[in-house]
Amino acid sequence: MSSPAALAATEWRPRRRNARLRVLLKHPAVSPYVRLGAFVCVVNALVVLASDPLPDPADLALVNLAVAVLIRQRLVVNALFRAVLRVPLSWPYPVRWAAGKVSHFGGIHVGAATCGVLWYVVATIGSVSEVEHGRKAPSSLILSAVIAAGLVVMTAAATRPVRERWHDLFERTHRWIGWTLLVLMVADVFAAAIARVGFSWRLVVVALVALSAALPWLSLRRVPIVVERLSRHAAAVRFPHPNWVPLGSAIAFSRAPWREWHPFAIVGSGTEGRGEVIVSRAGDWTSRFIDDPPDHIWLKGGATAGMGSVEALFPRVLFVATGSGIGPLMTVMTRRTMPFRVLWVTRDPLATYGEELTARVRGLDADAVVWDTTRHGKPDTVRLVEQCQAEFGAEAVICVSNKKLTWAVVGGMEASGVAAYGAIWDS
Repeated sequence: MSSPAALAATEWRPRRRNARLRVLLKHPAVSPYVRLGAFVCVVNALVVLASDPLPDPADLALVNLAVAVLIRQRLVVNALFRAVLRVPLSWPYPVRWAAGKVSHFGGIHVGAATCGVLWYVVATIGSVSEVEHGRKAPSSLILSAVIAAGLVVMTAAATRPVRERWHDLFERTHRWIGWTLLVLMVADVFAAAIARVGFSWRLVVVALVALSAALPWLSLRRVPIVVERLSRHAAAVRFPHPNWVPLGSAIAFSRAPWREWHPFAIVGSGTEGRGEVIVSRAGDWTSRFIDDPPDHIWLKGGATAGMGSVEALFPRVLFVATGSGIGPLMTVMTRRTMPFRVLWVTRDPLATYGEELTARVRGLDADAVVWDTTRHGKPDTVRLVEQCQAEFGAEAVICVSNKKLTWAVVGGMEASGVAAYGAIWDS
């Protein structure tokens, strides 16, 4: 594999792009995430158009909101990834490419949540007439109105501009209002079931949603940790953990479990009864963690499979990371048995991440391209990725970087006919 200096000096010509349709379909605005959300909305519309009589808006709201909650459940997510990773390497390339987009399942969450909120508002408006005609108690309308208002507030807080600018507000709104509304909806469904006198499928759905939401908290635990400060910029955190974790998985930490949670990718193979993550300085919380590390941390649930695990669908893969993005890829690379190449763009890796981590990266791939921006300057990373992919002959590119660069790499590679994967930034 070429060295960073040789790659920089290489005359490079962009590959010929495929048809304009491919370029259009690979744009983030019409990503599988967006398409899945649109698909859920279309299914809702078809159900209404095909039904006679029209279904109860309250029932449609319940089903959609249940799907929105369950699709985010850790066990469901891990099951989705396990199913996709069973796709054989012998299957056609486009099929494996599409299967690798399993991490876009959040589109189902958004589509179902949006439809659920809209149907619940419609049902609440319809309840006004039922109260006026004496078919419903006024208290039922008040409860529905409170739930509808809460759902609208949650939806507003989850819109991208609000979520990105005030992420803590988004998280707390989702947690506290979400739990409150779940309790109210359980009460509402039980009250309706009692009024109808008999078993109701709505009770089963609500029970599943409540169990799904409660499961992670039933395993809430405070565990001792060992923090090794790698540099002013990063620290390695080791903690007790089961011996097996899903490929490319992440786990959430908290110092105050009722206020905030921060996800980190698990580094290494997850053996020896411990887990490890790399915490990089990226804000107030991580800065406090590195400068004044605690001796214990809170965990809930377990590890959740991540985007990097789709490497199993391709015989030759190029892993691309910038800075601490190398951490999320370590679990995948450690356990991969097929050929792969690493491109790591970072400032002074030895000073920033220490000799041990840098040696582990080079030990995984003897021909790894480690681009030290302190020595070689900031590269044209998209161009560098295309060069490395072409030279290694990778069938897929997996990128962990900031949002702008990830979208540039994934969009650029896919427009040129190579499967590429990166974070979705939907939470």
